[in-house]
Amino acid sequence: MPQYVDLTLDLPPQVVNAGVGVHGSAGPHEVFRLPRLWQLHLYGYSGVLEFGGTRHPIRPGHISLVPPDTEVHFHYDAPRCEHLYAHFRLPGEGERRRVPAMQDAGAETAVLSGLLRQTVAAGPQSPARASAELWTVLWRTTALADAAEHRPGVRHPALRTAMAHIEEHLAGPLTIPDIARAAGVSHTHLTRLFREGTGHTVVAYIRRRRMERARHLLIASTLAIPAIAATVGIPDLQAFNKTCHRELGASPRTVRATAGS
Repeated sequence: MPQYVDLTLDLPPQVVNAGVGVHGSAGPHEVFRLPRLWQLHLYGYSGVLEFGGTRHPIRPGHISLVPPDTEVHFHYDAPRCEHLYAHFRLPGEGERRRVPAMQDAGAETAVLSGLLRQTVAAGPQSPARASAELWTVLWRTTALADAAEHRPGVRHPALRTAMAHIEEHLAGPLTIPDIARAAGVSHTHLTRLFREGTGHTVVAYIRRRRMERARHLLIASTLAIPAIAATVGIPDLQAFNKTCHRELGASPRTVRATAGS
């Protein structure tokens, strides 16, 4: 059975130490524990991690999380084994997120490795930045678990990628073939994912996101309406006005005036 740990991520972690661990030179087996600290490892080697009566195969690209005061046994397959690590506290007391103790980071390995290396580099100079980098690693690690287990309400990875692509390109032209290509799926598959995951067509979702951003800028900023139209990818003012009426129920000027009254 898989082994799980519970993370509380409502507050950023407090990074006590982070670095590159080198093991195996003293022998193929090591035992240790950290009485008050969590430990996260991103592995570059093969071996076995054992704690709480469960053995977890280690492979390059796997990531593990071990709670404080837990005795861990490492078994190494080579005389020199390297991993990125972070030792940290979790001060939050909010909602707990259940995460596998060992996961394959897969396509996220390079991103997580980069974030952990930034955590290592920032540690001595900027503890706040190290904390922010590791917080991102932990949140992305929970997303790995969500995607792998297909939990109810969790969006398909390709849909999440498509939605992120849309957010990054709202100011420019967005075509369904381009979005499908960015998400790594076919046009037909993308359409089905949006229907199932959002209840909208791809075009309707883009229009809604553009107008949600436009509404925010109309209400919260003094940016000129033509500039807002361009910022949300509808530079034609007539088309922008028409879309505002359709999605927000009023003209851009009325949306802005009503918010200020």
